[in-house]
Amino acid sequence: METAPHRVHVVVDFLLKAIMRTMWFSGGFHWVVMKGQQASPPEASILTLAPHSSYFDAIAVTLTMSSIVMKAESRDIPIWGTLIKYIQPVFVSRSDQDSRRKTVEEIRRRAQSHGKWPQIMIFPEGTCTNRTCLITFKPGAFIPGVPVQPVVLRYPNKLDTITWTWQGPGALKILWLTLCQFHNRVEIEFLPVYSPSEEEKKDPALYASNVRRVMAEALGISVTDYTFEDCQLALAEGQLRLPADTCLLEFARLVRGLGLKPETLEKDLDKYSESAKMQRGGKLGLPEFAEYLGVPVSDTLEDMFSLFDESGDGRMDPREYVVALSVVCRPAQTLDTIQLAFKMYGSQDGDIDEDTLSSILKTALGVAELSVTSLFQAIDQEGTGRITFADFCRFAEMFPNFAEEYLYPKQTHSDSCAQTPPTPTPNGFCADFSPENADARRKPFRKKLD
Repeated sequence: METAPHRVHVVVDFLLKAIMRTMWFSGGFHWVVMKGQQASPPEASILTLAPHSSYFDAIAVTLTMSSIVMKAESRDIPIWGTLIKYIQPVFVSRSDQDSRRKTVEEIRRRAQSHGKWPQIMIFPEGTCTNRTCLITFKPGAFIPGVPVQPVVLRYPNKLDTITWTWQGPGALKILWLTLCQFHNRVEIEFLPVYSPSEEEKKDPALYASNVRRVMAEALGISVTDYTFEDCQLALAEGQLRLPADTCLLEFARLVRGLGLKPETLEKDLDKYSESAKMQRGGKLGLPEFAEYLGVPVSDTLEDMFSLFDESGDGRMDPREYVVALSVVCRPAQTLDTIQLAFKMYGSQDGDIDEDTLSSILKTALGVAELSVTSLFQAIDQEGTGRITFADFCRFAEMFPNFAEEYLYPKQTHSDSCAQTPPTPTPNGFCADFSPENADARRKPFRKKLD
């Protein structure tokens, strides 16, 4: 027998669905094609939705009334915050350094409640893409080790006004262009529930990868091993924006392939830099490099080593590794990376010459060729042939856009780790992350200074 609170919940649920459906209808989404059958909460407590390409993906959330993971600040938005709290989301606090762990624990608790909580809809890519491929799934939805139901989204419109990513038109322009269309099509397909094997339960990354493969096959698209963090690296707002043909994206992928996490390596940068400085410019072979990193020799390590083996003699400068790692760990903090490099490369007086600056910046940008003569001369106004970090810092403060004026116009794109610089994708995730370019990088690696 239904209780009064249950009846109220059913009524409110129906009214909210009606209100949200009316909102989407007024935006041109007259028909939402639903394929497959949504599983019940006891069958699958987590829904994994991909590809994530737009705030219009919220259509799937409102039609299923699923809980979602979202930032805690959203609950304070007038009216919208009240509606959000109704679907019982998992709130993430950016100010709480322990928020990620708490979020995973809360997802695990709800997922293992045997249907007592509403289903949680998670976007495992963690960012918006242009739907041409599926990037690496984050493990959060798969850590509980419970069955999940994959849900795929399609926008089969002749004109794409939906996609909203890090590059291309802004949110308001996308909204305006979409509202200008008389009709917008969207398809939501519920795939069969995916039950993990014992091996997948013990390995969330494997579980995530296998679910992603199933979803990619349903969508008829490829997968790529690049991640949300790679997008942050490629599009970071530092003074040294990475060029399209940078090798640092490949470097970051190899770092993860070694089982190292850039987000946890930042605290070790000083340790690595001190060790590299003690080499006094001496170079390491592959076994010494493995010992330096504290990892075994492997194919992945050899691929990384080849990025820094400038002369092809089987030797590399560990200082270059530290500079590259610093950029990957903190892509927007240009001056911090440069300061770290000056400490390693500088003389007893802490100054460097033009050739050293060239080596530092080529590594920081991940390119094969780079002319720094005009930049060095602009910094070295006294013509001493040497500059300090204080000189570089003062110049960067006076000319915050120095890279565009002194480096990028002169930059040579013909040689780098990428075989052919990719064509920029309008309104896309990042041209470097297309499956074609990812496959090209998995072929025999070309050295950073080939």
